[in-house]
Amino acid sequence: MDKFEGVPDTLFIPLTARIYVSKRFPEYFYDSKALELESLLPEKNTIAEKSNEYSMIASAARYYNMDQMVRDFISKHGKCNIVNLGCGLETSYFRIGNRDAVFYEVDLPEVIEGRRKVLGESENEKLIAGNLFDLKWTEEIKDRSLPTLMVVAGVFEYFHEEEILDFIKNVRKYFDKLFLIFDATNSTGIKYTIKYVKKTGNQSAMMYFYIDDAEEFARKCGCRLVEFRPFYRDARKMIGRKTGLYTRIAMKVCDDTGRANIVYLDLS
Repeated sequence: MDKFEGVPDTLFIPLTARIYVSKRFPEYFYDSKALELESLLPEKNTIAEKSNEYSMIASAARYYNMDQMVRDFISKHGKCNIVNLGCGLETSYFRIGNRDAVFYEVDLPEVIEGRRKVLGESENEKLIAGNLFDLKWTEEIKDRSLPTLMVVAGVFEYFHEEEILDFIKNVRKYFDKLFLIFDATNSTGIKYTIKYVKKTGNQSAMMYFYIDDAEEFARKCGCRLVEFRPFYRDARKMIGRKTGLYTRIAMKVCDDTGRANIVYLDLS
């Protein structure tokens, strides 16, 4: 396979960022599988050309924090399910490297087809073609009585709050012990995110969902807020002095104003 045939261009944004940060700041975030895929990216990578250091770190920070939460979940529960909804070309399965959890990678049929060609299907991993919201994908989870962590990275933003609340209300009926982590900007951050995605070539991208008050959102869901984590808490400590001035300022402002966070909910 010479290039990512049949894979939507939007999936290149997080992949390009993971490659960039793995090369530039491996002490913070390193993704060996993403680096293996670099040669398959288009020769003229518009995303790389139109992204700055901060936007690259922003994307990787999402995965850095989610990886930590997934590892902690597996360490706590042992045998469990990790469900990546809207998985795209996400390579967390390879970064986590576990033997206890079963990873379920869920996305639209055309995305799963492209992912299968590029990444295949590994041991303790199952690819599922389906729509996130119709919940038919739940039928392919082998044991829904196990503790299950749903991971949703860079997806919810494209939907309205009512759709997210309905999804949470419905999906929790299918699992005995269900948890959810996802990234969310606040009402200010969503404007910057839309601007960046359009700048990198996706002019039709519209984003609607944001969270200004995580406790209030948890109450709307009727669930418990486990954690509300700012994106750059560790990045600022580990690589802050190695980044440019704009990046350092942007990360601090973002954390101080709650512009980008990881939300962790207990849906049980």
